[in-house]
Amino acid sequence: MLDLLPDLCDNFPDQVNLFQPIFRSFGGRVIFHGEIVTVKCFEDNSLVKELVNQPGLGRVIVVDGGGSLRKALLGDMLAEAATNNGWAGLVIFGVIRDAGTIATLDIGVQALGTHPMKTEKLGVGSLNIDVEFAGQTISPGHYLYADLNGILITEQPLPTGVQP
Repeated sequence: MLDLLPDLCDNFPDQVNLFQPIFRSFGGRVIFHGEIVTVKCFEDNSLVKELVNQPGLGRVIVVDGGGSLRKALLGDMLAEAATNNGWAGLVIFGVIRDAGTIATLDIGVQALGTHPMKTEKLGVGSLNIDVEFAGQTISPGHYLYADLNGILITEQPLPTGVQP
């Protein structure tokens, strides 16, 4: 399967909420989905680092980085940890770095773009709260689906035929 979202939109039009098309795909896994875990942080990826080092269980980390284009909230080491710990993917309302390496990892990653500067590590941010960006309110425990066509969220899981 090369496309997931068009089928989900066709089959469940009243259950899906689409993100504005502002994200680019960077991970080696271009189709990914799972239960949402949220992080809200600004130019500090301490909580992202904490999460990717925990068991992912096929879930998706959604990071509200405030749309900052100045500091990368994900790099190759954190993406590799997320891959090794069973996360399905990350969606970052901000930027990443080490895009070449991340493209080789079996994990979904969508972000606004790239920037080579790393973040501060101050331990600032919030976990598992509602976040808002790309025209949607994203809640922990809801479900996210992503492919090269975009990103959507639902309150309940949808049948996909794709393993997380």
